[in-house]
Amino acid sequence: MEASVRTSVIMGLVFAVSQLGALFMASAFLGPEEQIFENPNDPLIPIIYIALVIGFTFAVLYIIKKHRENLVRIIFLGAVAYTIFFVLFIMLASIVAGVIATIASIGVTAIITYYLVKKPEWYVIDASGVLMAIGVTAIFGVSLSILPVMILLIVLAAYDAISVYRTKHMIALADSVTQMRLPILLVIPKKRGYSYIRQKSLKQQLDDGDEREAMFMGLGDLIIPGVLVISAFNFLPSDSIGSLTGNLVVALGTLVGAMVGFAMLMRFVLKGKPQAGLPLLNGGAIVGYALSYVLVYGSLSLGITW
Repeated sequence: MEASVRTSVIMGLVFAVSQLGALFMASAFLGPEEQIFENPNDPLIPIIYIALVIGFTFAVLYIIKKHRENLVRIIFLGAVAYTIFFVLFIMLASIVAGVIATIASIGVTAIITYYLVKKPEWYVIDASGVLMAIGVTAIFGVSLSILPVMILLIVLAAYDAISVYRTKHMIALADSVTQMRLPILLVIPKKRGYSYIRQKSLKQQLDDGDEREAMFMGLGDLIIPGVLVISAFNFLPSDSIGSLTGNLVVALGTLVGAMVGFAMLMRFVLKGKPQAGLPLLNGGAIVGYALSYVLVYGSLSLGITW
């Protein structure tokens, strides 16, 4: 199998595992008390969130332009460490005593953070990234019902397309993040012996026409379509359908749609140019959700309440 195709398949498997991991976390460890928004159906929540994402992105680019990369590293690594601790604690606290869960979560977070600082190889980046993606996807999914999630997916898909194809600032951000070895990208090597630490500038590789040594995918591409998967599972009725429940069937149908979108995305990626992932991933997730919802519940309401 050609290296690029093999890498795409591996990335697809990681994408699916992160979604299924978030689904497991939501079903086994999260309840109403973990919801981070008081009103999960508030349509203003995704608008505020998107505004914050855009503002944060431009703030980071401004800081990088001022050559304050160390400040960016501190901000991102701090956020990563907090997220990993929070995710681990939620899972461990339901299994062992609170003190043990706290100590274990701090210990694992400290080890991961140490390697992110001292030896940020691709496998360290991927392990921490997938763990964060699972946790963030699950928490947002149980905190937002179908209407705000639909708004979130549609608007972010449009923003992603604009930021990659028009303003191109997302490409600049990805290039800067790669050079700083921050864990907000999924990194899948194309060959043995690849070192993320020795990875050249992505922009330089594109300008020189060099073959890429690895494939990259932003964590947002894992998280955002997955939020609809988890929201469907958490907020739709659990009517029995054979040995499964309606909400699980729709959640899995949403995942299948996202995977179809992923396959379409990889066809463009294999041509060698940067691609906006969310238009196809979110679009596939929405189509998968809509089709499975209509088949399961026999309604065109799509579970949207006002």
